Amino acid sequence: MRSNYCGKLSESDIDKEVTLCGWANSYRDHGGVIFVDLRDNSGLVQLVCDPADSKDAHKNATIVRDEFVLIAKGKVRARGEGLENPNLDTGKIEVVVSELIIESKSTALPFVINDEKVGEEIRLKYRYLDLRKPASYEIFRLRSKATIAARNILDANGFLEVETPVLTKSTPEGARDYLVPSRVHGGEFYALPQSPQLFKQLLMVAGFDKYFQIAKCFRDEDLRADRQPEFTQIDFEMSFAGQEDVIKVAEDLLEAVFKACGHSIQAPFNRITYKDAMEKYGSDKPDLRYDLAMVDVIDIFERCENEIFSNIAKNKHHNRIKALKVPDGDNIFSKRQMKGFEDYVRKFGASGLGYFQMKEDGLKGPLTKFFSEADLEEIVKRADLKVGDAIFFGAGDKKLVLDYMGRFRIYLAELMDIVPSDVFEFVWVVDFPMFEVEDGRVKALHHPFTMPKDLDCEHIEEIESIAYDIVLNGTELGGGSVRIHRPEIQNEVLRLLGISDEEAQEKFGFLVEALQYGAPPHAGLAFGLDRLIMLLTKSSSIRDVIAFPKTQRAQCMLTKAPSPVDNEQLKELSIRVRDIKKV
Repeated sequence: MRSNYCGKLSESDIDKEVTLCGWANSYRDHGGVIFVDLRDNSGLVQLVCDPADSKDAHKNATIVRDEFVLIAKGKVRARGEGLENPNLDTGKIEVVVSELIIESKSTALPFVINDEKVGEEIRLKYRYLDLRKPASYEIFRLRSKATIAARNILDANGFLEVETPVLTKSTPEGARDYLVPSRVHGGEFYALPQSPQLFKQLLMVAGFDKYFQIAKCFRDEDLRADRQPEFTQIDFEMSFAGQEDVIKVAEDLLEAVFKACGHSIQAPFNRITYKDAMEKYGSDKPDLRYDLAMVDVIDIFERCENEIFSNIAKNKHHNRIKALKVPDGDNIFSKRQMKGFEDYVRKFGASGLGYFQMKEDGLKGPLTKFFSEADLEEIVKRADLKVGDAIFFGAGDKKLVLDYMGRFRIYLAELMDIVPSDVFEFVWVVDFPMFEVEDGRVKALHHPFTMPKDLDCEHIEEIESIAYDIVLNGTELGGGSVRIHRPEIQNEVLRLLGISDEEAQEKFGFLVEALQYGAPPHAGLAFGLDRLIMLLTKSSSIRDVIAFPKTQRAQCMLTKAPSPVDNEQLKELSIRVRDIKKV
């Protein structure tokens, strides 16, 4: 229907006859001559409807209101002197309309397009209107480019795109499954996949060598700004490959994706072990755009005269005492602020927060009286303190201290506004523990199909896995591992997880059986596409980069899903719904 896109017109098109299609972005009547800004996904152009040029076009223009769908035919001309709009790409031209067709009218809008003050629930209810924003279109244009770039680089590297099932078997992989009842097999259920993990491993057993998929995944878990119940990942797997092979492919992929989206990044990326990430930054996804690394001072505190600290310091295996230096913090923060920081860390389970200030004549603060001059000098040396710096201390259970001090680090960085917004800082986190113990139960830190480095360790928490995460600006962008390809190792890992032989056979028997038929060494990785686009576009929420997202309560405001279904449908599925009010 169109000859040109609105935002693509330029001075080179002056005197050309054009046909444009789009939405009325705004309408102005200037004493008989009507101006309409016509918008499509390329931008805006000004239409001029003058009765001297076309009475019919002018008559139709008098009816036009915001968001009417129009087809306009006319001639491009230069705007008059002093009437140019420097804020518009097409600001030096306009189109004199000879024919104006109103294809569709719009009722009064529930909100004004581009109004950032509109609440999220309203925007999601009318998501199709919210998506009319040029900024929204730009996000999905970049998402499309990123996806195409990922496909192209993987194809160029010999990967085969294969679709794996969406209706599959429920397996314990960490989060809750979304279950789908079977009509044919009453009382039995499919599960929507949390990832294509097992199927891509089976493709390696099948000899497919290199697989990839832009995969839809589903997890019934509590939601956050960077989580959705359904999400998309760029998933790939390689046979006869190890960690370094996967990292090389992943870095090539990221370079290609960022280049397609107008950014240049430089691989290889930095690496940090899981242990160092936790001990220095209190997180397995550290934001390295700024420093503020923690240092260990537990040995110094063991010698202090404060029994609370010295008793904590005696158990170095289970406890930690961490120091966090803030350059120039003594000048930035008042004593009242520094005391107030204790309230912040208490929200995350801390029992307190100590601090020193670095003055001209040495360390000052309420805790200095418990330390010898030699130990105070050692703290200055270890933390590399300069006059004007402040240093904060957290003490207690290892897991607790690393968590709240890591959160405190991020809080301080944001408070001091030292986080650069125009930097992409990648880091690989490697050498993850194979297992974690919570409430006496052993759990796989990644998943139970990850290859352990060595199972012969005194403590189960000391077993490391060949697993790796890629982190961007403090957000986990993706993760992967070398997989277990020998059935005896897979069976031993399942046993260590407390999974009985009967349960293992029921839930993973098909995988273990497949490994018995000659499985190659294999490894892979999956990127969260939604998170990647969120970071690329500097969006505040993952919901901004998904066309039709759910709310934080996993509801679709547009379609009102989830919703009740007819009793006849439930009867066909052998399901009876309890009265929620009585439960």
